[in-house]
Amino acid sequence: MRNKLIEIGIPSAVGVICATLLGVLVYGYVRPGGFSERPLGMDQFRVAVAPGGQGASAPGAPAGVSFSNAKAAVAVLPGAWPGFRGPLRDGVSADATPLAPGFGPAGPPVLWSATLGEGYAGPVVLNSRVYLIDYDQGAQSDAIRCFSLADGSELWRRSYPEVVKRNHGMSRTVPFVNDKLVVTLGPKCRLTCCDAATGEMKWQHDLVSEYGVTVPEWYAGQCPLVVDGMVVIGTGGSALVVAFDAATGKEKWRSPNPGNWAMTHSSIMPMTVNGVKTLVYAGSGGVAAVAAAGGKILWSTDEWVINTATVPTPIVAPGNRLFLCGGYDSGAMMLQVDGSAAGMSVKTLWRVKASVFSSDQQTPILYKDHLYGVITGGQMVCLKLDGTPAWSSGPMNRYGLGPYMIARGMLYILDDKGTLTVADASPAGFKKRSEARILEGPDAWGPLALAGGRLLARDLTRMVCLDVAAH
Repeated sequence: MRNKLIEIGIPSAVGVICATLLGVLVYGYVRPGGFSERPLGMDQFRVAVAPGGQGASAPGAPAGVSFSNAKAAVAVLPGAWPGFRGPLRDGVSADATPLAPGFGPAGPPVLWSATLGEGYAGPVVLNSRVYLIDYDQGAQSDAIRCFSLADGSELWRRSYPEVVKRNHGMSRTVPFVNDKLVVTLGPKCRLTCCDAATGEMKWQHDLVSEYGVTVPEWYAGQCPLVVDGMVVIGTGGSALVVAFDAATGKEKWRSPNPGNWAMTHSSIMPMTVNGVKTLVYAGSGGVAAVAAAGGKILWSTDEWVINTATVPTPIVAPGNRLFLCGGYDSGAMMLQVDGSAAGMSVKTLWRVKASVFSSDQQTPILYKDHLYGVITGGQMVCLKLDGTPAWSSGPMNRYGLGPYMIARGMLYILDDKGTLTVADASPAGFKKRSEARILEGPDAWGPLALAGGRLLARDLTRMVCLDVAAH
């Protein structure tokens, strides 16, 4: 299964870093008429490098001015994290690089850092390059940025005008990247594809004007999925799910939307049921699965609806099971899926209250037949697949809305304020190994990325690259 997912180019991971706090007023906006790419040189980002780090901008480029330096020599480094939650969309790293078992009070060494626009968008890594969607408040533009993994120097940036007002940050999605292209979804639902090497714009769709998409509260948080040569997005509006040809951007198919569901922050999860490839999406009115070939709706249920914000992505469990969780007192549930390409059925196996398992923002991790996640209230919890708890981290170990991942049997947990904790990923109990402040905060909510022993983390306005490899 792991090799097959890598083969079809799935960008790892799920659930998105999206919704934030209840009770925030949604700001209005005026959408610019038509699309025009912002020429290089008009953005005003500045890249900061940590002490001991290397160049902050391309050779010869004025500080703070946009540039394209795609042909610059880039040190070749191992590792890849090509989509949200890694190569398999599961939050687990299979990288062979040995990792340090922990670190001292000062934390892991900081190799470089970069200043970002306000947001929670997470980075991806491929071919020694780091990709991120950002927002330039001064230029009122979305900006797709490419950095060197080795030293943080910015290799290229591609931007386009978009008026976005501060609403608990701006950008909050994670790109997908392969050897040829990088695909992003902007805060106001501009789906964009660029050349991964040069940043050249390949194609773009304005999902609001083309598909009647309603921009979610706190802006878009869904992460694009690329599978079988298609870019797949849960749009809501005039279609439930739409697939575009990844190379050309032309629509390949669209699923009907009989319930008139709207876009959520949750990302699409591939699930193979009895040999049939399906794409599962948690929309505003429930959960549905469409056929990866053609987009036919194979099953749907309204047993799982979160009225405020649907954020975590569904998790595929062994035995054609599907795990769902959320915030706002929704708790969690496990579904059983069965059937064929002609049609499928779904039933609820169990459901637990929010006090047992829940998640306001991050998507939990299935690892060795146990689920790990930070529940509402901030404790890390390990849950068995029958819905019974194995352990919780306790009231003295709370992590808020921050991200987490698993690598080489260790949990990497980042809390709201920027403190990184390493603990054992074991059902035997919560055992902390190390803890250190790595970011100043606030709102260190962006998803983590790990490639070749380098851990990328961010808070509201800064990204750091840490050395967590064994030496």
